Amino acid sequence: MIRSTLPLLLAVPLFLAALPAHAQAKPNTGLPTIRLTIGTQALTAEVADTDATRAVGLMHRFSLAPDQGMLFVHDAPRPLSFWMRNTFIPLSIAFIDAKGRIINVEDMAPHDERLTWSAGPALYALEMKRGWFAQRGIGAGAEVKGLPPAVQR
Repeated sequence: MIRSTLPLLLAVPLFLAALPAHAQAKPNTGLPTIRLTIGTQALTAEVADTDATRAVGLMHRFSLAPDQGMLFVHDAPRPLSFWMRNTFIPLSIAFIDAKGRIINVEDMAPHDERLTWSAGPALYALEMKRGWFAQRGIGAGAEVKGLPPAVQR
């Protein structure tokens, strides 16, 4: 027996239109990338250096390539906080000071809206798959090389 799928196909756009705006948002795409090194470990990071790209971050993504993450660049060192709204990938975040030293590394769970804070003033934050830093023995005090300058306002 053949059934028509037309009613179902027509219902999908109506369902999507009923979703809240943040649920329909799209991931950051086409961001510039930068090559960073921490000790002997190399990684590629997409650079989020505008208010708009920092606000979206890694939201609405379902995977990250190995040794790939996102670097958030700010205009001046200050306490930074992040949450995981609309983020599906478990992440670890390294907060980095203006000299390129990691201040602290924290793990974050998908969809957790509690704030995760830097332990001091940070200019950068680097998000990687959860466990990336720990698996490589990278923690507070490690130097990140290749960081771009602070965002100019």
